[in-house]
Amino acid sequence: MKLTATKLTLLAGLLTLGTLTPAAANPELSGRWRMDPALSSALDGWNMMDLVIAQEGSQIQITHEMQWRATKYKATNVVDTTKEVASDRFFRIEQRHMAVYPAKGGVTHSVAEWIDGDRTLRTESMTPVEVSQGDVMMRITSEYRIGEGRETLTLIELHSSRHRPLVYYFRRVKEEAAK
Repeated sequence: MKLTATKLTLLAGLLTLGTLTPAAANPELSGRWRMDPALSSALDGWNMMDLVIAQEGSQIQITHEMQWRATKYKATNVVDTTKEVASDRFFRIEQRHMAVYPAKGGVTHSVAEWIDGDRTLRTESMTPVEVSQGDVMMRITSEYRIGEGRETLTLIELHSSRHRPLVYYFRRVKEEAAK
């Protein structure tokens, strides 16, 4: 087959479209997930955490619903598998004993991608934090791994400020039980 200029242009266009198409979202990640504290890293000050994950196209909303006694807190991070997202309200699970706090007026930049055959959502965020020496950037790499049977989720967080990862285990909450 002879490749004419028209055919080459069409082929180049199709190849470009293929590279611009976002990686397929994995619908198994969506839903409510409840942390199993006995298997997870300590929450330091919180005794309950749910993750509520919603997807629309390449955009993924990760809502943290935290509780300590009567105190409840809810925050949502949005990532996108096709572009970097900037947020001035980025939420990270606080490890209070580490003395690492969000920097005032800081903006966090996050990227996301599907890996491991779309069974894992990997995010990387560069977030400004305040430490005793001043403001610095902290890199947080997170993996949201769907387990066998699609009923468990493991969240692994690697912080550039820590030597050990934080690991949280979740079980899917059935819709009837969540209401």
